Parts: sequence; structure tokens; C-alpha cells
Amino acid sequence: MGFRAQILVSALAVAAYAQPEPVPATLVNAPRNAAESIQRSSYLLGSGDQISIRVAEADEIPDKPFRIDEKGDFDLPMVGRVHAAGLSVGELQIKLVKDFAVFIKEPQVTVSVTDTRSQPVSILGAVNAPGVHQLQGRKTLVEVLAVAGGLRSDCGYRIKITRRALWGPIPLPGATMDADAHVTVAEVAVKGLLEAVGPKDNIEIKPDDVITIPIAEMIYVIGDVKKSGGFVLGQRPTVSAMQALAMAEGLAPMAKPSDARILRQVTGESTRTEIPVDLRKIMAGKAGDVTLQQNDILFVPTNTFKKLGARSIDAMFGLGASMAVYRP
Repeated sequence: MGFRAQILVSALAVAAYAQPEPVPATLVNAPRNAAESIQRSSYLLGSGDQISIRVAEADEIPDKPFRIDEKGDFDLPMVGRVHAAGLSVGELQIKLVKDFAVFIKEPQVTVSVTDTRSQPVSILGAVNAPGVHQLQGRKTLVEVLAVAGGLRSDCGYRIKITRRALWGPIPLPGATMDADAHVTVAEVAVKGLLEAVGPKDNIEIKPDDVITIPIAEMIYVIGDVKKSGGFVLGQRPTVSAMQALAMAEGLAPMAKPSDARILRQVTGESTRTEIPVDLRKIMAGKAGDVTLQQNDILFVPTNTFKKLGARSIDAMFGLGASMAVYRP
């Protein structure tokens, strides 16, 4: 390299030190556009990532990639052990320029990522293995949900995706920007995603995405009915007692519909309020139907159970994760 070229590279390195934000390594595999440049500069290296390092006039540096170990370090000839986890590509390049300056006058260092295996994604809510998952390589939304053990039966009907604004807008209809939080937010319908009705919904997930799957709003029908369990409300805020009974496929032979009750949780109270419901009169058209709200329990007793209280019913039927959940 000529003398003028060396001066130019040195000036770029000095300017990089003065930047408030690190400048990405653009000398190797230059980004095709501004968006890709932002992604390269913002990506933080982590354990498992593989990087390629080129240093002019340093034959000791092998022509092979380096893998960042579990502690976030890698061994580099001449320099020794280098901590890379948490640094961007640009920050690591600047660090190495400084390290090699001890051995080489005006070192020319380029860094590029050859394999990404450090992509933290937070998956929260109604999945079987919620938490922060480290993804390897590119993953779609469906693949990420599989990594989290899949959706639970009591999951809601929408999946919320929150993405750092530096990755650009989420490529989904209705995506919105929160300028204060510097994130974009979008939602995907669970049914369309899993049934591949809208393949465009199966977007690629980016590092630091937060995927939230809320627990569905439900009502419960228990006691002497044909299909006892929890029933997902879906898009309906409420259902009637007759609709709930239909979800449970009707009364069992020994049911006492005239002694049915709705058990409703009252805010600030530890026990449920009992609301008597005469299903027999409602079915006969002699009384108006009643409305069940989210988390209500419709209890249809037999002769044995008709005098049980709300607390006993909760304990006897084990409301919670062990109860069957049905989706329309």
C-alpha cells in the first residue's frame, strides 16, 4: 500500500475513536444499503459468533475465522486473549487497531462476522418454555415459537412483536412506531400463522426482539356436563350461559340445571361470589339468559354436589393448568 493510502487509513482510524457511536467495519463485505449498515453497526457480538480478522503486515494472523467462546473471548496471535462479547463489529475493530498499534505502525485491521450464533430473543407468555432464547442463525417466527416449546393450549389469538427501531419497521400490516421507546410494534394472528393462511406473517425474527403471547380470556363450565373444562372466548368479550352450555356439549343425564351457579371473582376479594342461575327455566324460555364474563365459572351440579360452596368447587375441580382447555 502506498504512503498516501496508509495516511488515509490512519486518519479513518483516528476519526473512529472520536465518534460517539462506533463506526461499522465497511472495508470488508461493504453493506449494500443504509439499512444493512445500521444492522451491522448495531449487532452485538456474543458467545458462539464466528468472526474473520484481517491485519495488514501481520503474517501471524491465520487465514481462518475465530470462534468467540462461552466467556465471550477468543485468542488472537500477537495480542493474546481478546474479549469481544457485547461489542459491535466497529467497536471490536477499533479495539484491535489500538492493540496492534503496539507492534505495527498504523495497523490496518478489518473485522467481519462470518457466522452469527448470538441472537437473544425474549419469548414471553403462553408458551411452554418462556424466557430469553439464544438463536443460531436466521429464524422465522414459527421457528422461534418452536424453540420456546410451542404455544400452550390457553394462548390468546394474537402474538405481539416488539422490535428495536434500529432494525427498521416490522414488515407487517398495522405495525406502529413508538418514538419514545425507540421500538416498533406489530401483531400476528395465531390461527393464520399456524395454518399458513398468511405466509407473509411468518417474518424473520431479529436479535433482541420481544415476542409476547398473552393468555387467552376464558370461561369455565364444570360439573355435570358432557365436556367439562375451560373455553377460550376468542374475540368475544362475553358469552351467555346458553352459549357456554353449548360449548360444553350440553347437560349430562344426572345434571340439576335448576341449581346451577355462576362463580365470579370480585376484584379485591379472595373468594368468588355465587350467582344462582336456573338453566332449566332459561332453556324453557321462562327466564332470560344471563351473561358470563371473563374467568367466570358456570357450575352445573348433580344431587351430590348441589350444596357445595365456591371455595370447595375451586378445589374439587382443580381449576388451573391441569384442566382441559378448548378452543373454538
